[in-house]
Amino acid sequence: MDLEHAAGRCAELGNITRLSIFRLLVKAGKNGLPVGQIQSSLGIPGSTLTHHLQRLVRVGLVKQRRQSRVLHCEPQMDAVRELADYLVSECCTLRSSLFTEDEIDKIQVKDTR
Repeated sequence: MDLEHAAGRCAELGNITRLSIFRLLVKAGKNGLPVGQIQSSLGIPGSTLTHHLQRLVRVGLVKQRRQSRVLHCEPQMDAVRELADYLVSECCTLRSSLFTEDEIDKIQVKDTR
């Protein structure tokens, strides 16, 4: 991942409506939710929801698939992992005073997957 892609994904998640949509999809799991259920759960007008979903799809955080007449939205967890890995490796050095020794050990253990 490069700086431009990371910034794009962060920018889209920086909007409270898009972050709410994305959080709902992540909580729903890898199969996501139908658009209608997202709309009723969050109380977002259809046209507004469409706009925000398109922005999340454009940066690769959400994938849409049609099943018969129902449009499903699925969180793209690989994209989230890629963004998190980028932020930790490129923006936060483990030598930083932001991390305790225990936190550094936990991060390094998780990174050896």
